Amino acid sequence: MNCMTKDTQLPALKTVPSAPAPVPPAAPAAAAVAAAATFDVRQLNVWFGSHHVLRSVSLEILPKAVTAIIGPSGCGKSTFLRSLNRMHDLVPIARVEGRITLFGEDLYGRGVDATLVRRRVGMVFQKSNPFPTMSIAENVTVGLRLNGLRQKALLLERMERSLRMAALWDEVKDRLNANALSLSGGQQQRLCIARALAIEPEVLLMDEPASALDPLATAKIEELILQLKLDYTIVIVTHNMQQAARISGHTAFFYLGELIEFDQTNRIFTNPKQKQTEDYVTGRFG
Repeated sequence: MNCMTKDTQLPALKTVPSAPAPVPPAAPAAAAVAAAATFDVRQLNVWFGSHHVLRSVSLEILPKAVTAIIGPSGCGKSTFLRSLNRMHDLVPIARVEGRITLFGEDLYGRGVDATLVRRRVGMVFQKSNPFPTMSIAENVTVGLRLNGLRQKALLLERMERSLRMAALWDEVKDRLNANALSLSGGQQQRLCIARALAIEPEVLLMDEPASALDPLATAKIEELILQLKLDYTIVIVTHNMQQAARISGHTAFFYLGELIEFDQTNRIFTNPKQKQTEDYVTGRFG
């Protein structure tokens, strides 16, 4: 908000007016702040039938950073995540109100194609879901082929680049034609990440991507996330608070469908403002 200092009264005998008092810089306009964020979420409400799942959620998600969403089961974490790429459009009883912008563009605006939104905002699910009848290579390129890309050389280039970005290329380069289910659980999850990256999204959403993995595979996924944040905005839902502390710059705590607190991760875990947040991160409930 602009603030002006009141002009000081001039001395009675002074005939030359003094220079105007300096005006402090104006605070950034709301539109400028929103444009700086990857997602700007305002008054988001989601219903499934008559069940009000998310209530008046507002926050900004910064670019090229990891934002963690934490909270007990059933608090609305995954519902929030799926709101960011219009996955709820696929559920007939779902209703979404409020405003979500992606780099300033209203994702729920009139005429916006939900399919295009999901191309821009990729998603990796809790359970790895490679297509069982396809090879490793086919799993990575399936989205490209569905979008009309047919040039073999370009498909191969994008496949290799995506597998390298998912830290999987060296492990599978000699068996690209093998069935995707021949991979280990951790490799399958990284394959799904490669598949999401192949269509070159602007954002990557992850819904508990390591919850079904052993500690070694989990560590590889976390290392990958830290690499990917150099190029992507990443939003991750996790029940693992240690994981949130390790990989995220900001954390949002949800409880009973409401956003209780959103702040830098170190503050959420060491000096939260809300008692509910403190009780959750210290293990008093959840």
